[in-house]
Amino acid sequence: MRSRGLRALAVSAAALLVAAVAACGGDEPAGPGASGTAGVDDGAQLTLWTRAATESVSKAYADAYNATHKNKVTVTSYPNEEYPAKLASAAGAKALPDLFGADVVFAAQYASQGLWTDVTERMAASGLKDKVSPGHLNAGTWEGKNYAVPHTVDMSVMLYNKDLYAKAGLDPEKGPASLKEFAEHARKIDKLGGDVNGTYFGGNCGGCVEFTFWPSVWGAGGDVLDAKGENAKVDSKEMADVFALYRALYDEGVAAPASKDEAGPTWLGALQSGKIGIAPGPSVWLGLIEEKGVKMGVAPISGPDGGDSTFIGGDAIGIGATSTKAAQAWDFLLWTMSDEAQVEVIAKNKGVPIRTDLASNKYSSADPRIVLINSLVAKGKTPYAKNFNASFNDPQSPWLQTVRGALFGDAAKSLADGNAAISKSLQQG
Repeated sequence: MRSRGLRALAVSAAALLVAAVAACGGDEPAGPGASGTAGVDDGAQLTLWTRAATESVSKAYADAYNATHKNKVTVTSYPNEEYPAKLASAAGAKALPDLFGADVVFAAQYASQGLWTDVTERMAASGLKDKVSPGHLNAGTWEGKNYAVPHTVDMSVMLYNKDLYAKAGLDPEKGPASLKEFAEHARKIDKLGGDVNGTYFGGNCGGCVEFTFWPSVWGAGGDVLDAKGENAKVDSKEMADVFALYRALYDEGVAAPASKDEAGPTWLGALQSGKIGIAPGPSVWLGLIEEKGVKMGVAPISGPDGGDSTFIGGDAIGIGATSTKAAQAWDFLLWTMSDEAQVEVIAKNKGVPIRTDLASNKYSSADPRIVLINSLVAKGKTPYAKNFNASFNDPQSPWLQTVRGALFGDAAKSLADGNAAISKSLQQG
């Protein structure tokens, strides 16, 4: 019942918003700063919503912007799995925030539903259209118009604790070359005992699992979706092998017990504790973990026997279609894409710049871990499906049910049944 309710809410809210925008006579509501292509910095109070996974980066942008501008941006985050429903509810009430980010895999859906303001002319006038992440920009484009810009570029990698590696007799400068070796390393670290665990994963978070498990499937030569995003391919040997490995680590007690119920919000905190040996996670967490005094190494996510890949993700961000402060909101977006923001806010904190012309900068060139992360772009994928949220990231999605079964129930049956259910859901989009 809850699943149907959430999905119905998303559909009805989108329909209401489209009607509201149409009633206003255009893609952008009338109000202060609603026309023109330049940003306005006049002391406006701006609201920005983000999902929990991107909260820290969004706040870093806002803090730096607020310190040097009259406009002030207030960031509010919501749990990853609840965020789409929160946006849908706000859209239905015609009360979207001035700015909101979204997982890049949902950008096309939100653009098509009219949740963001058209920024085509503004983007063209900025001179940055050919300098930012093309994948993100394309994802936020609908019928030839730009509705969103890149906010964060993130990739999934293996993050390992160098001090725990050394204590376990492992080389702290050499991460695993395969998923099987990852499991071996996690087991050795787990033997340190006490409150140390070998690994950690988001076992109750569909988005967490797709972001960190799918690269191993790709690395093994498998796939998860067909080219059109209409049929699932999760009932495969490659997928079964990946789930079996993580399941074994959990059953053996190598994976922290909290992995079973991790839904996303405390995922980063587990790695920041310094008590986890090695775990797949977002590349943007490298700097956030080291801020807590934990020395980290980085390695690619591999298939069971090798073959590197990554999930190229991150967030796109746009101006809420019901905002009356479009020009002020654009001033913030324009600044986030500037050299200053990308180098001093993102690159300085070991993040991946959204600007392709700033991939090599004064901070990244000095850190081989960042060079490695940036090199994975050529090996990764960004899956696309119009009904992605309902099929994979919704708390009641068939994918999350498949994940739970594959990790903690009847794996073979869960993958087979899940493949059929996910395919049916994808075709409803």
